[in-house]
Amino acid sequence: MIAHRIETTIGEDSSLTLPNLPFKAGTSVEVIVLEYPNKKKVNVRDNPFYGMPFEYDDPFSPVGVEDWDVLT
Repeated sequence: MIAHRIETTIGEDSSLTLPNLPFKAGTSVEVIVLEYPNKKKVNVRDNPFYGMPFEYDDPFSPVGVEDWDVLT
């Protein structure tokens, strides 16, 4: 089975045209139409912690040293 992907937009009359398909005339094909989800543009200022000061108590200490014993 040959798959061909194309991105297009539905026309004003709610129709869809797929020009220049890589199939011979008369070939049976299956058409599945999927709507793209709305891609919300992420704004860093939407983060409730944006612009708030932060500090590390001990930035160079190892993390989870006591958790290594759990694996044995």
